[in-house]
Amino acid sequence: MAVEHYENFPVASILLPRRLVPAVEAIYAFARGADDVADEGDALPAQRLAELGEYEAALDAIAAGRTPERPMFARLAAVVAQYRLDLPPLRDLLSAFRQDVVTTRYPDYVSLLDYCRRSANPVGRLMLALYGVGGEQNLREADAVCSALQLINFWQDVGIDIGKGRIYLPLADLQRFGVPEADIVAQADTPAWRALMAFEVERARALMLSGAPLATRLPGRIGWELRLVIQGGLRILERIEKAQYDVFRRRPQLGKSDYVLMVWRALRM
Repeated sequence: MAVEHYENFPVASILLPRRLVPAVEAIYAFARGADDVADEGDALPAQRLAELGEYEAALDAIAAGRTPERPMFARLAAVVAQYRLDLPPLRDLLSAFRQDVVTTRYPDYVSLLDYCRRSANPVGRLMLALYGVGGEQNLREADAVCSALQLINFWQDVGIDIGKGRIYLPLADLQRFGVPEADIVAQADTPAWRALMAFEVERARALMLSGAPLATRLPGRIGWELRLVIQGGLRILERIEKAQYDVFRRRPQLGKSDYVLMVWRALRM
């Protein structure tokens, strides 16, 4: 298992109540489709932004009480109506996707977290809404877990992202640890690089652990689902450490033995 962008939706999870499967699939299709518009293929930025505008127009129609003609958007409209979902999380996702089209660098950690707020946190907020377990503390801790997962995805995919011309590591951190962008392009495994990644791994771990109490407080399946998601993210960080932070040549992925360990750790949370 890799911690992938929008793969944290428990679409195929045995822990997901069957009654929620259609809703999760509809939201996932919207997020995955828009993410692909922003990130896949060889379309020019203007074309990508125009297509994302169609997604925004669909949300406008839903907000006005109309059902969009496109089946994917029509299914989403039905889910929004059934569960009385707020639209701002979906609009935040689109904002992040548009940013992916035009932004390839982040000056500091604050700006990166702002991106995570829109690219990852809406997933947790929508899931809490479907389960009917909102509340200020739940939302705050869900945000921490989702942002941590997004950071972990960035850390394991540095080599992939640089191939797309992107660096999600904060530029201020690169400067602090003495890692020039040229070293990332060259995929250079240097002492400075390892020090930088050790810092970023610990930062993501601390953020994840700050949200972990949510998993033990939520009842039933959603609690167990979240426990496994958290343990998966933490295990990826351990894999990065085990690879001595050389994510260029040893991109961390989880296997069967990792899943067993994750379940054991989830039981002990």
